[in-house]
Amino acid sequence: MVTCTFLLQPTSSVVPKAQPSPATTIRYIERSLPQGIAHILLIPANSPFVVTGALSPTVNNVEEFAQKHQATAIFNAGFFDPANQKSTSYVVVAGRQIANPKDNERLVNNPQLKPYLNQIFNRSEFRRYLCGQITTYAIALHNESLPKDCSLVDAIGAGPRLLPQLTSEQEGFVDKTKGRDALGTEQPNARTAVGITRDGSVILVMVAQKPSQPNNSGISLVQLAQLMKTLGASEAMNLDGGSSSSLYYKGKAIYGKFDLQGNFIKRPVKSVLLVKPR
Repeated sequence: MVTCTFLLQPTSSVVPKAQPSPATTIRYIERSLPQGIAHILLIPANSPFVVTGALSPTVNNVEEFAQKHQATAIFNAGFFDPANQKSTSYVVVAGRQIANPKDNERLVNNPQLKPYLNQIFNRSEFRRYLCGQITTYAIALHNESLPKDCSLVDAIGAGPRLLPQLTSEQEGFVDKTKGRDALGTEQPNARTAVGITRDGSVILVMVAQKPSQPNNSGISLVQLAQLMKTLGASEAMNLDGGSSSSLYYKGKAIYGKFDLQGNFIKRPVKSVLLVKPR
């Protein structure tokens, strides 16, 4: 896998030679950042793993999702309303839409959000297509048409798009005329993202805060976009962040947000991205 060879400096003192063939196994990397810790999972395009979605009737933490789905890895995904536990993002699993933000009455009837509903209902989503016998991934706006001769297998909405450019204003997260910034775009926070490389590999990232600096650590959206680009992503989008930022890998759950005492916040979420054997 091309992206694996240049993403990060090897932890060993021995520099590996160029691989004769692309990597086929997923790879986990932990990387120290100036204000946080990046947990990175690389899923090569030709690996025996697939990235799909899951939605829970009630909110669950990533460990509970792991028990149910027996996935190799799990990352938190779409937005939701903690008050009514309903999704505020579209979710499609196995070709069937199982969550529609238009069904969330607290979202639709919120007077502060009414001016942005058209943008909210057309935010970025991570998609998995089946084009003939070939599985491909893409990031597209919800209303965007499918590629020719492809069917939509899975999709989880969130946003905004990070690459090739940040679209916070277009997707209704930021309104400079009214001082709206729903995600604290320029502020450090725990955040989660998904990216796709030019060869079709998937990069999942969760940036955790530093327990010693819960009020001023993590990563901004602008920095997150740059990180995804550095990791080799040509397309990328933001997932739900803050207290929702969490992942599960090889029997261990990692949470990204910390309270003032330096304890991680174990917040249950509504939807996740699963990494599972094909």
